[in-house]
Amino acid sequence: MASNSFQPALPPNLDPDLAAWIQAMPKAELHIHLEGSIQPETLLELARRHGRVHELPSDDLAELRRWFVFRDFPHFVEIYLTISNLLRTPEDFALIVHACGADMAAQNIRYRELTVTPFTHTDLQQKGLTLDDLLEGLEAGRVQARRDFGVEMRWIFDIPRNVSFQGPEQRYDPGPAERTLAYALAGRDYGVIGFGLGGYEVGAPPEPFAHAFRAAKEAGLLSVPHAGETLGPESVWGALDALQADRIGHGVRAMEDPALLTVLRDRAIPLEVNLTSNICLHVYPRLAGHPFPHLDRMGLILTVNSDDPPLFNTDLCREYALLATEFGYGRADLARLARNAFQVSGAPPALKERLLAEFDRWAQQGEL
Repeated sequence: MASNSFQPALPPNLDPDLAAWIQAMPKAELHIHLEGSIQPETLLELARRHGRVHELPSDDLAELRRWFVFRDFPHFVEIYLTISNLLRTPEDFALIVHACGADMAAQNIRYRELTVTPFTHTDLQQKGLTLDDLLEGLEAGRVQARRDFGVEMRWIFDIPRNVSFQGPEQRYDPGPAERTLAYALAGRDYGVIGFGLGGYEVGAPPEPFAHAFRAAKEAGLLSVPHAGETLGPESVWGALDALQADRIGHGVRAMEDPALLTVLRDRAIPLEVNLTSNICLHVYPRLAGHPFPHLDRMGLILTVNSDDPPLFNTDLCREYALLATEFGYGRADLARLARNAFQVSGAPPALKERLLAEFDRWAQQGEL
């Protein structure tokens, strides 16, 4: 397996002792896309495996790393589709999951819930890949990562919302949602714990997907849609009312509606916040204007996440570091946020109890 050497630069004004403390802190991450976690080294290995290096902009690793640096949204989509197209066999998925486990170990991330979009691999892209292939690869990689690194992963299968609206009139097609629901239900014995809705929110509201989310929740899956990223409060309201959301992916645009903030706080609906992603995708023009500290002061439950880390030149340690350098968060508040992620995760009860106990032991021994 390729050795990933991706290390995003930490903020230059970060205290070295605090950087080491963040690194050592046991962490959980709830909002990261498996396909978007792939490093350039692993992508090159996949391309060579399938004789498709010609589909990459270069077979030189240094050039490929430069290509990965985020430029704009079309460039982001280009990389994402290239990655998806190179995932063709169960062994490919096992490879990227194991690489994800190595990254978790390097950052002391004890638990991750990774979003996977099975419809892209089994329906949209004609690769001959079946759901059984996908589940086999995910499970093989997960088992090997647990054995090699002691980390735990679970899956959120999400609907690509934009492909559900067809033709010039953008009529809703229930097919992608129904297929993804079937895939998620079949994957429950392979670590699927959540049902999501991803993609570009504009022109793809949450309400038409209510039937699929209702069935998913009845089957015991968490409802964890993306909302409040590229659209404002109306998208979050729709996720709450129509999709019965247990958590909201992103959700930061709720800041624009005081009544919505009250509902999120009173219902204890956690937000999966992705600082660097929000800046790269122009949700906010600069980090100083991000509402994270305001949402926190208002009493909302927030978690810290990296979304698509190598594509945004970040990782989870860097996201915590940004809270320290940009907003003045100290150790006690960083630890509080880190514990949130374990507490609101969809981990099975025994695993959650063990992870929380591990975190609390660390916190009692550490210097908060």
